[in-house]
Amino acid sequence: MSILPRLFAAIAAFLFLLSPVRADEEFLDPQVAFQFSARVVDGKTIEATWKIAEGYYMYRERFAFRAAGAQLGAPQIPPGKVKFDETFNKEVETYRHSVTIRIPVEAAAAFTLTATGQGCSDKGLCYSPQDATARLSPTGGSGAPFSLPAMSRAGDAQVDLPPDVPAAAAAPQSEMGRIEGALHDGRLAVIVPLFVLLGLGLAFTPCVLPMVPILSSIIAGEGDKATRARGFALSLSYSLGMALVYTALGVAAGLAGRGLAAELQNPWVLGTFGVLMVLLALSMFGVYELQVPAVLQTRLAAASGRQSGGKLAGVFAMGAISALIVGPCVAAPLAGALVYISQTRNVVVGGSALFSMAVGMSLPLILVGVSAGALLPRAGAWMDGVKRFFGVLMIAMAWWLVSPVLPPVVQMAGWTLLGIAYGIYLLRTYKGWIAQTVAVLFIAFGIIQMIGVATGARDPLAPLAHLRGGVEKGLEFKRIRNIAELDNVLGNTGGKTVMLDFYADWCVSCKEMEKLTFTDKNVQQRLANTILIQADVTANNTDDKALLQRFKLFGPPGIIFFDAQGNEIADSRVIGFQDSGKFLQSLSKLP
Repeated sequence: MSILPRLFAAIAAFLFLLSPVRADEEFLDPQVAFQFSARVVDGKTIEATWKIAEGYYMYRERFAFRAAGAQLGAPQIPPGKVKFDETFNKEVETYRHSVTIRIPVEAAAAFTLTATGQGCSDKGLCYSPQDATARLSPTGGSGAPFSLPAMSRAGDAQVDLPPDVPAAAAAPQSEMGRIEGALHDGRLAVIVPLFVLLGLGLAFTPCVLPMVPILSSIIAGEGDKATRARGFALSLSYSLGMALVYTALGVAAGLAGRGLAAELQNPWVLGTFGVLMVLLALSMFGVYELQVPAVLQTRLAAASGRQSGGKLAGVFAMGAISALIVGPCVAAPLAGALVYISQTRNVVVGGSALFSMAVGMSLPLILVGVSAGALLPRAGAWMDGVKRFFGVLMIAMAWWLVSPVLPPVVQMAGWTLLGIAYGIYLLRTYKGWIAQTVAVLFIAFGIIQMIGVATGARDPLAPLAHLRGGVEKGLEFKRIRNIAELDNVLGNTGGKTVMLDFYADWCVSCKEMEKLTFTDKNVQQRLANTILIQADVTANNTDDKALLQRFKLFGPPGIIFFDAQGNEIADSRVIGFQDSGKFLQSLSKLP
């Protein structure tokens, strides 16, 4: 009975070690570091106040104000403390703790005030200029104040307006906006079904689909015992292992203030997981029977009173390991949940969202298990062939997992060998037309990869594209390496909008965007007057982490849009893969 608790304790310790960033090394979100509020005090004067967190300060010269529906006078900014600032390499006036600015106003009706401010942390991080918006009324008497958190660059903040102030028309929310809204609402009755549906949508992405052959190979290994009930039990055990570890990884990442994507993509982790996949594949070739060690199996079986207890525990463990496949894939639902956990430290709501999303991703796996007894052949020659087929798929998956850290030539050479070798094996072993067709397809795949390598191709996904008139040209980005270079671009836009793309060599969705979205002519035309910059965070060094932290990103892919003044365009972020059609819809929010 004590084995499973030990297993969970080991997993928890592993997760903690994977997330070495401590809370005291985190930077506050801008809306927490610089809390903004505004009120009309006498019908003719606005008081704009920033409450500044300990260890943070704001710049006098960075304050700016504008109003829709009112005319503003010159702001009365109190003198600040003079200091030499290394960021701007000059003496500047700064404020700590709080600052209140009075602004004359002439307005006949309710109006919208937009206030801009910029601040820094004593630890060395300077934020981009932050906009905050408040809806005010000159007829509000003494002006009962109502606060609005300063907008982070993720989008517009929202505020409950006083009864006598009409609300402005709400802009359509992006997917990230809807997800964040549901999480901050805190109602599990809404969050759970929403994230189950979001997880189901992610079930058909390249990050989740690889788990299908893993589970199928396990069920295939059951042979004539692969009944519907048995398939359901195995798939449920596998899915539960994946969901629990996926949730634990997400909660740990959120509490640590960073994602585990880069940590899970270093060569040692990928290599270890690839070797494990090959070892699992060997069981499909009859080298050994897939099960947990005999000592552990005996204890589990005795504890559960069932002889299959050891097998189910082994499948649970494989599901837990498979969560590492899904972990590095950043999509809008995952990003929203991680940001929520990092900001609120609410593990119950955030963890429920993550677990619900994992359940949604598991639904196709459970369907595979339920149907396995009817779809898979019974014991015999065909059953052996199916098991070997799944073994080949698992080897292919192992190669796919380690491919991000391999040179393209080595990747293509591996696919060549696998395709041709398995195709020849099928031709020599089976005579039926199904096996022969599959054999030809595998050999053709291997030959295409081989031709690509021989003719200079370096893209396994398009090995012959260069022979058909060249590879379609994608967007051309200027690389930035740190926050200083980013600020330099945002400070010199020349009246153009800016698109910042976060990329990493190990990011599958990033490469999908490059090959399937950024090559689209309509996308390129829409971005013709946009400055394109890219942050390559493959190395995951200090500068990379600072860039991600600045925008509260837990890993790529992530795309941030800025207006001509260098401010992030509200509710316009793109998190995760989008095809050209959906990406064009996202671009419609650009001015």
